[in-house]
Amino acid sequence: MSWTATILTLFPDMFPGPLGQSLAGKALDAGSWHCDARDLRPFGLGRHNTVDDTPCGGGAGMVMRPDVVDAALAAVSRDDGAPCVYLTPRGRPLTQADIRRYATGPGVTLLCGRYEGVDERVLEARAIEQVSIGDYVLSGGETAALVLLDACVRLLPGVMGSAESGVEESFSDGLLEYPHYTRPAEWDGRAVPDVLLSGNHAAISRWRREQSERVTRERRPDLWAAHLSNTTRSSVQEGHPI
Repeated sequence: MSWTATILTLFPDMFPGPLGQSLAGKALDAGSWHCDARDLRPFGLGRHNTVDDTPCGGGAGMVMRPDVVDAALAAVSRDDGAPCVYLTPRGRPLTQADIRRYATGPGVTLLCGRYEGVDERVLEARAIEQVSIGDYVLSGGETAALVLLDACVRLLPGVMGSAESGVEESFSDGLLEYPHYTRPAEWDGRAVPDVLLSGNHAAISRWRREQSERVTRERRPDLWAAHLSNTTRSSVQEGHPI
């Protein structure tokens, strides 16, 4: 059975969207993964299929009702162990480790919120994972869901042309990826680093590692600190001197 993304959204026509193109689109056509976007609106209440209500305690905006969301989740319930994920700026940061975990399983169920979000009670009752793709606010969870799915689909077997493409890239080992160069060897007065044209694979590997460390140190001190911590921990566990 192919990897399946079940998406609960008020805007099912947004899927597969850009994921119907390029590598993800080819994989979708080939049956490597399946996109099942379900409309939340039919689970709404009354003649207008209402899905939201005013927030308790007052305030602007509307909140998606727990009974409506719960009914929708029950209708798409899966018995294959796929995690249910709610995309929200209140969630923990989505990491490449999360993506690998989702991609190696049977798929995911994604809940896309709108308005001020989803009633907390249904999230707690169903132990839904809450993740964020960044420290900013979107109009809804659909765009974030597309980001998560794109990151997952590219890791599915056979989607990328080279297995190494999923290994030698940013976050694969806790570091940002090294810089890339191609022809021409000189452009606008700027030359490709000599080591990359040397044919010395050991030297190239060392250079790339050094560049990954430099870029991470300069651009993402948080990742660099975590990398140093993990390196120290590994050395201690292996009995190596620090």
